[in-house]
Amino acid sequence: MKAARVILVILGIALLVVGGIVLLNDVKLVRYVGILWWFAGAIIIHDGILAFAVAGIGIAMRRAGRVFRVPLVAVIIVQGALAIAALFALIVVPEILKKSIGTANPTLLPLDYGLHLAVFYGVLAAATAVAVGGYLVLARRQNVRPPSSQA
Repeated sequence: MKAARVILVILGIALLVVGGIVLLNDVKLVRYVGILWWFAGAIIIHDGILAFAVAGIGIAMRRAGRVFRVPLVAVIIVQGALAIAALFALIVVPEILKKSIGTANPTLLPLDYGLHLAVFYGVLAAATAVAVGGYLVLARRQNVRPPSSQA
């Protein structure tokens, strides 16, 4: 396990070095302020909004699970789906906004990103329901009482 950690740390440092070299060689100095703003915005959106919302919903589900006897595994599966949904929103919503504003090149954003995000959310909801249902069926077949979310 220690060797794997060392390898991952070395790999991470190597990727940071490559990123720094690319930044210094390929990006003009005047664009650094924009990059810093982008990183600040990403941190605010991720840590201040998305992570907070997913954690809050998870806490609410765990408390509701005590009353309605929702298995902890089901809560964890739903929390994972919420995290995936939040990350996809973070990726796709800028394209939706930019397409609504318009671009000088109509081939730059040719797709209906709002529709695709809605379809993705539908597929994610279905996959989450199948995963939760599959877990509950498997737990019943094994005649094991699933752990409750009272932890």
